[in-house]
Amino acid sequence: MSHGVDASAQTMFRAVPSREGDRVTTTELFFDLAFVFAFTQLTRLMAHEHSALGVFQALGIMALLWWSWTAYGWLSNLAHADEGVVRVAMIVGMIAVFVAGLGIRETFDDLPGGVFAPMVFVCAYLVARVAHGIVFALLSEPALRRRTVVTVALSVIPSGVLLTVGALIGGPWQLVCTLAAVAIEPLAAYRMSLGVEWPVRSTTHFTERHGLIMILALGETTLGIGVGVASEPMSEAILTGVILSMLICVGMWWAYFTRLAKSAEHTLRSLPSVTRARTATDAYTYLHLVLIGGIVLAALGLEVAMAHIDATEPYGLFGAVALAGGVACYLAGTALFAHRMHGQWNRTRLTLATALVLAVPLVANVTPMVALASVAAALVGLNILEHVRARGEQGQDSAPSYSHSTPGGTYASNPAPSSAVGRS
Repeated sequence: MSHGVDASAQTMFRAVPSREGDRVTTTELFFDLAFVFAFTQLTRLMAHEHSALGVFQALGIMALLWWSWTAYGWLSNLAHADEGVVRVAMIVGMIAVFVAGLGIRETFDDLPGGVFAPMVFVCAYLVARVAHGIVFALLSEPALRRRTVVTVALSVIPSGVLLTVGALIGGPWQLVCTLAAVAIEPLAAYRMSLGVEWPVRSTTHFTERHGLIMILALGETTLGIGVGVASEPMSEAILTGVILSMLICVGMWWAYFTRLAKSAEHTLRSLPSVTRARTATDAYTYLHLVLIGGIVLAALGLEVAMAHIDATEPYGLFGAVALAGGVACYLAGTALFAHRMHGQWNRTRLTLATALVLAVPLVANVTPMVALASVAAALVGLNILEHVRARGEQGQDSAPSYSHSTPGGTYASNPAPSSAVGRS
């Protein structure tokens, strides 16, 4: 019997190192469901507060959750997530993040009765980070172990203290402490990573992992479309609004997955190991936060629009900032991502992002239906323009292209830095 227990313990605490070509596991998909729930809670928080303060609160929490998610993303790239001690850490982290998501609505405004929700959020968040930190340090290469421990400590301990102090004092200072904690984590990690060659053991896994969280975030956006009209009888206005809202979601999906995802993966794989980790950190760990933030804001804008889809009154500034500003943030994020990966600016996307920001006052003063139609038309027009340009350049470019199969179909892309993605 004791031998059986010892064998089980060894199996639980072993780790299987990742290799190039490894893919995302079902454990990671299961893990991500906790973050999908948290994303929905962020939208609920912003919709309930209906103010700039509520938006800043939600974005601060979102950034904290993102640092946690990326930490586990690097861990599962180091070793298989569905085996041994990594699987244990993933399960602990998933439960902790779900508990944290449960307390998001009360993180800044504790309701009477029950437990003290702000500290529940802080404790759950720290459990997720500490579980990751312990396992990540244990599995790091011996030469990097000390640096890993210091990096994790400098990231988690100061942010934990700030979040705890903020939860206890409450009021405006809680948001200040939260935003400070958001800033400390990446700054500490970035500073401690200078000159260190952190391994990206599977480029395929790393890029696919980030693509899947993008899909799940966009999936949460589609939920927001239905939430706004779920209790209303079906009408022509609702049907039209749903179609326009889904076109916006499809446009955002198209802008990333058919124009960027695979070419970025090829570029990252072609880099020498010395620069691959830094590029992965900049383009995926940091810049994808901008993309996720844009998606969460756009989801709020869609929910507000669908809740008043048959109204003849103006959409309002709150919804316009969320919808137009969220899509603008997303497009700007894709342009930054493309620049970091391919070295060229996508001026078309930057121009459209700027135009959407400038158009916020106009969007605020039209009906929700017109607001949805305008943003949908902008995204559809962008994707058509980029598609036409890409087809034209493929006919002139003698460089080889790569054919990629995705759930949405097969498309071609050129992984070279001079791809049409960067030049558009």
